[in-house]
Formats: sequence, C-alpha cells, structure tokens
Amino acid sequence: MIDIAMDMEQYDCPFIDTTADHGVAFATVHWDFDQSRRELETRLVVEGDDRGELDAGLDALRAHDNMNDYSLITRQKNVAHIRTRIVETDAMAAIRDNDGYITGPFHIEDGSEIWHVGFDRSDEADVALSELDRNNEFDIVERKNSALPDLQDFVQNAGAAMTLIEGCRDLSDVERETLETAVQSGYFETPRDASLGALADEFGVSKPAVSKNLRRSQQKMIERVVEALDNLE
Repeated sequence: MIDIAMDMEQYDCPFIDTTADHGVAFATVHWDFDQSRRELETRLVVEGDDRGELDAGLDALRAHDNMNDYSLITRQKNVAHIRTRIVETDAMAAIRDNDGYITGPFHIEDGSEIWHVGFDRSDEADVALSELDRNNEFDIVERKNSALPDLQDFVQNAGAAMTLIEGCRDLSDVERETLETAVQSGYFETPRDASLGALADEFGVSKPAVSKNLRRSQQKMIERVVEALDNLE
C-alpha cells in the first residue's frame, strides 16, 4: 500500500472556497462516494471563528455552484454538524480514476485541505499525482510504503489507539487546556521551566485549583495509557 498525505488546494471544491473567504474550518465525520452519480456525500463538523463567521460560511457553502445538496443537522453557538453532497471535483476524479482511495479524514482550513489517500501500486500513485498537478496545487506532506507486516500491526493495535483517543475525549475543556499549557510551558521538564504558580497565573485561578485540574487530567490519561498497553499486540 502506498499511503500519501498531501496539502491540497482544489479550485472547484466548495469547502476550500468557503474557508478561503470565511473564518470557518471543516472536519469530516463520514464520507461516501456515489459511483453512479459521481457525487461525494459527507457529514462534517464546521467550526467558525464566531457565530457570524459560521453563519456567513454556511450561507456561502449552501450557495456554491458545486453544492448539490446541503442540510443542517445540529448547531450550537459557533459549531455546526452538516450533511452535504457535492459534485466530483477534478482532484477526486484523478484519485479514483487511478484506483486510489481515501485512507483518512479531511481537514479543511484557510483555503486548503489535508488529504490522506492510498494506492495499491506505486505506478498508480505516480500517474494520479501527475494528473493532479495539471489542475490543482498540492504539496506532499508524507509518502510511505506500508508493507503487509505494517498493516497487520496497524489492525492489531487499532483498539489501543482508540483507547488513547477516548482518553482525550474524557478530558473536560479545562483539564485539556491545563494539561496542554503545562506541557507547552515546560512544567514537566527537569528542571521545570514553569512553576505551579505560573500556571495558576496563566488561568487566573489559585494554585490548589490548577493542581487539582492537572491531577485529574493526568489520572484520566494515565488510566487510558495503561489500558492501551494491555491491548497492544
């Protein structure tokens, strides 16, 4: 398997056009390609810089020439969950016509998107990339050949990976932000680059409060790490 990650700028993609003009970002939750209609159906999470940007972005997306169908599923403040059907873009055609397939979710922001695509053979990947270069702008972020043992290892340890992902989701917003700030500021370095007092000042709370949030976040993540270690093959 040839696994390629690329930073893609399509000139006929409704999502890219929308993020180029408005302060919104898209992340795919589910996607499915209808071969007979040559349409891509997606469910996406849309996050706006604020409510106004989300409103403007959704309006622009709905009115785009390449948007065949749009429906709002849910919305809360500046985040929405939507379902769409778009016509096949030039880049999608280049991938599919050369037996390529999607291997990971899309993230679209600031006029470009990260693609994860796969091919069974190297020559198919090379032809697809050549065709993509005619009408699109892209940079290859990573290209690697995954041998059968690598794929077997990925399948066997998918459960462990999901355990770690669930651990991240278990964190509250405050716990996540506290843990991220502690790591980024060097709180866990030896010697420490940041004190507990500095973290407390960062969040405008007392030292016991920030310490409590750190302990909770560490406990949740460590429990998930131990669970993931048990699931590793």
